[in-house]
Amino acid sequence: MGYFQKPGLALTEQHLSRRRLLRIGALATTIGMCPRLALANSRRVRTPEKSLAFYNAHTGEKLKRTYWFRGKYVPDALRDINRILRDHRADKIRPIDPELLDLLYSLGKTIGVDEPFHVLSAYRSPVTNALLRQYNPAVAEHSMHIEGKAVDMKVPGRSLATVWRAAMALRSGGVGYYPEANFIHVDTGPVRYW
Repeated sequence: MGYFQKPGLALTEQHLSRRRLLRIGALATTIGMCPRLALANSRRVRTPEKSLAFYNAHTGEKLKRTYWFRGKYVPDALRDINRILRDHRADKIRPIDPELLDLLYSLGKTIGVDEPFHVLSAYRSPVTNALLRQYNPAVAEHSMHIEGKAVDMKVPGRSLATVWRAAMALRSGGVGYYPEANFIHVDTGPVRYW
């Protein structure tokens, strides 16, 4: 009997047992590393800041602000964004849903642009929404715009179809396609497309 051979086991059976032991050890090492790898990846994925740029097509105003920094929304930046995305017809301001800003940020990253979103409509007061509805029955009576949860926009340098497909792929809310009026609609309501 050899030095490394156990009594009653052939050399091949002993060798397989060692292989099994090595595999189990490798598997345990890999499993032990997984949480650390996941944590390391999540640290790399986390964005230390998020910025957006807007051009209000009706007022000519421009804004580029970091609205999220180190895990928190920046109140002054949100105030400035609320202002540029106000109801320009009634000069009324309402807080814009931060989830809408995150959706726009993700959309910009998805289509690879840092250009300003050209905004045609964001917040609408109930009075403005009712007025628009008189001229266009397609305007929803209980529009997400009234809640500050929707924006109608386009992105210079990108086709509407490209922006529309990218917005749908995010599955973050409603996405409307209006090629005849040259804009798309995105909102933070239920996922739906038209």
